[in-house]
Amino acid sequence: MSGCASAEPFALQVLGESMAPEFFEGCVVIVDPGAPIRHGAFVVAEHGDGVILRQLVIENNEWSLQALQEGFPRIRIGSANLIRGVVTQRSGRKRSERKSYL
Repeated sequence: MSGCASAEPFALQVLGESMAPEFFEGCVVIVDPGAPIRHGAFVVAEHGDGVILRQLVIENNEWSLQALQEGFPRIRIGSANLIRGVVTQRSGRKRSERKSYL
């Protein structure tokens, strides 16, 4: 994710099926680092040596990242510090696959 100013929206291609059926492998998401972070938002966060796309869950002041597919563990995070941005758009091969999350 280098090469962009920290506040500029950026695009990422989804790898894997952990977020299907909302985000299929190969689709492109637009991520806005300045968008409001809220419970239920789809976010891109630092994880290991890279980044991960997950749904943000905030319950009882505890923050975690959850995949939409079963079989992927919920990842606990302490706060918004690891979140690099909120997904604002999804594109697909067909116009009908495009979606806005604002």
